Amino acid sequence: MKQSLITLIYITFFHLIGVAQPDDLTKMMEEEMGASNEPDYASATFKTTRLVNGHTNEQVAPGVLDFRIGHRFGAFNTGIYNFFGLDQASMRMAFEYGINDWLMIGAGRSTYQKTYDGFVKAKIIRQQKGKRNIPISINYLGAMAVKTLKFSNPENTNFYTSNFFYTHQLIIARKFSESFSFQVLPTLVHRNLVEKITDEHDIYSIGVGGRMKLSKRTCVNVEYFYQINKPRDVINSLAIAFDIETGGHVFQLAFTNAAAMIEHAFITQTTGRWDKGDIIGGFNLSRVFTLKDPRKKGTKNEDAPSK
Repeated sequence: MKQSLITLIYITFFHLIGVAQPDDLTKMMEEEMGASNEPDYASATFKTTRLVNGHTNEQVAPGVLDFRIGHRFGAFNTGIYNFFGLDQASMRMAFEYGINDWLMIGAGRSTYQKTYDGFVKAKIIRQQKGKRNIPISINYLGAMAVKTLKFSNPENTNFYTSNFFYTHQLIIARKFSESFSFQVLPTLVHRNLVEKITDEHDIYSIGVGGRMKLSKRTCVNVEYFYQINKPRDVINSLAIAFDIETGGHVFQLAFTNAAAMIEHAFITQTTGRWDKGDIIGGFNLSRVFTLKDPRKKGTKNEDAPSK
């Protein structure tokens, strides 16, 4: 009786092991496959949220404040009297903030036409591989600007809303390698007021831009905006810049034919020509601060990079 009981226990024990092993093996395989299928998102497609004048698909990380200063001098062909443009200057100062993983906001003020601007930028699709292979990232940019220059003819009936501009843009970007990234930006700019009744309020354009990494902390950027229904006497905007990353901030040395640094202005109001020496030098400076760490409660003042 005792031997029969022991034999029964052994049979039951080994039977349970035999049943459990396949289940455990299946579970281990599922866990391993699940880990490998986790989305591998492309990161650092571009250095910052701007390529030169225009936006990139990069967004400020949640809880991070990005303080930006853009500075443009005069054109080189203004001669020695203006010290080749250095006697002239315009600037834009702005703050950008990451709300969450997919949404950021920003606001700025430019000396160009004394303009105030604000925008929202949202992630729609992120480039990734793994369980889902998505070859591109897509972001939406919605911006509004108002110039506060005094009306040239105050005697006329002038409406404050005439000074408003609106921009809608898709940012379609791809990181091809650690060294090269490229983006396409279909854009619509709406102008509330135009000079002539025959002028169009809506201007359509296609922007293209790329980044080539030169070293771990430097790269060259190029962007160009082609206007499909170009306004009279307006030239397509072309900009070339060099990024230098130094710790908590990125310094960019820029050369362009556009004096403005806001979408509606550098897309629809650029009049300088590269072939005639209307080349404007300047720089962009970005400094980020972590105001709120989403991983911890409370706030802190440590520097943090944008994503």
